[in-house]
Amino acid sequence: MSTTNPAKHLPDDPPADPAAPAATGGDDGRALRRVQFGWYINDWANAAFSATVLTVFLGPYLTTVAKNAADASGDVHPLGLSIRAGSYFPYTVSFSVLISVAVMLLTGTVADRTGRHKELMCGFAYVGAVATMGMFFLDGDRYLLGGALLVVANIAYAVSVALSYAYLPGLAAPDERDAVSSKGWAYGYAGGGLLLIANLALFQGHDALGLSSGTAVRICLASAGLWWALFTIVPLLRLPSRAGVAPGTAGTSRTSGASGTSSTSGVSGTSGASEEPAAGSLRELGRTLKGMRRHPLTLLYLAAFLCYNDGIQTVVSQASLYGSEELGMDQTSLVAAVLMVQVVAIGGALLLGRIARRYGAKRTILGSLVGWVVTLALGYFMPAHQPLWFYALACMIGLVLGGSQALSRSLFSHLIPAGKEAEYFSVYKVSDRGTSWMGPLVFGLAYQITGSYRSAIISLLVFFVIGFAVLVKVPVRRAIEAVGNPVPERL
Repeated sequence: MSTTNPAKHLPDDPPADPAAPAATGGDDGRALRRVQFGWYINDWANAAFSATVLTVFLGPYLTTVAKNAADASGDVHPLGLSIRAGSYFPYTVSFSVLISVAVMLLTGTVADRTGRHKELMCGFAYVGAVATMGMFFLDGDRYLLGGALLVVANIAYAVSVALSYAYLPGLAAPDERDAVSSKGWAYGYAGGGLLLIANLALFQGHDALGLSSGTAVRICLASAGLWWALFTIVPLLRLPSRAGVAPGTAGTSRTSGASGTSSTSGVSGTSGASEEPAAGSLRELGRTLKGMRRHPLTLLYLAAFLCYNDGIQTVVSQASLYGSEELGMDQTSLVAAVLMVQVVAIGGALLLGRIARRYGAKRTILGSLVGWVVTLALGYFMPAHQPLWFYALACMIGLVLGGSQALSRSLFSHLIPAGKEAEYFSVYKVSDRGTSWMGPLVFGLAYQITGSYRSAIISLLVFFVIGFAVLVKVPVRRAIEAVGNPVPERL
């Protein structure tokens, strides 16, 4: 398939000046800000699923539903397997990610090959939103229905977010990317937090409304799907179809570092325009996976991220389960704590973005990982039935959560060869925002063996320690130069 000229993109595409930050005035500046706002609102939209569903309500509620269906020994039997009802939710999260790996990789390749990033991103968003709204019907002992809806929604969420990440290189010049990424995370936490406020009010007032607590939870779950669907209209209208056109590459071809291949505007220079998209994309995916070996430093960074972010995402997705089952927190305390995480994370993302401007993204990420280790250790020793201590822990998580993820995303965007944004970010997304699988698997196994959620939570330390050690070894400047991208002043 022949390459296209990015200069012919829609007016919404960002300006192209590699030597300067994104334009802030004139028609180009307004067009860029319009695209950036659409991208920020995409985070605002999908954060409802991450916060309300994965982080707060679904873990404890699905565990209760599974316990309703458990036998005398406390086990459920999905697909003929015998597992503890308390491990059903983390195991289901892990299973959904194993499937999403293949779906994300293939979809990312299709997106880069066809240039239909927006259509695929929003399409998967609406699939996830519909599955999330379907959680309203999760009651009684319907744990299999809950597991199925979680698998569909989590896969759709993962694919949609991976495709949205592919837009980042085209939203800002290299030195501005940390700030844009951090602002996107701040929008996400603000959107997720706003919906949580409404859901907290609903849950606390469910008696006055004549609702049972279970019905209130199911309404909260469905509201996340409705929110997701409603606000996805904004990126659908404002984002260009193609993602990942970096400032300064318009109308030119850029060599992808050590690989020696060139690409323009995210379309690989392969032949065969009449080739079936699926078959051609599978072949292109194979070439991409082989081509990743030509960028070992990018893979080294990716390995570090996949490790420590597995720990981050497992803490996020299992925190409410840990709080309810081990620390004895009621649903109101759990929602309030997660709401505090959302609010503090807004400031944390912006604060760490400012720190990165002075000390560089890599050093700032390493510092945040130290903060995660301290936070996890304090969580292990935290006394039960003490909401104030639980709220303090929530504030500590919020402080390091947004910044560590926003900076990890922006740093990785520098390490991607031109034209491979969606494919590489699909690999990156495997362990991002609650879609990790190693962490929930370790968490579930630790509980399965010990029967203690404290043992399960402390087992996650290994992910942060190994991730820190690997990230220290990554020569970021050389990694950026190896893929042929401009190097920011601060790393």
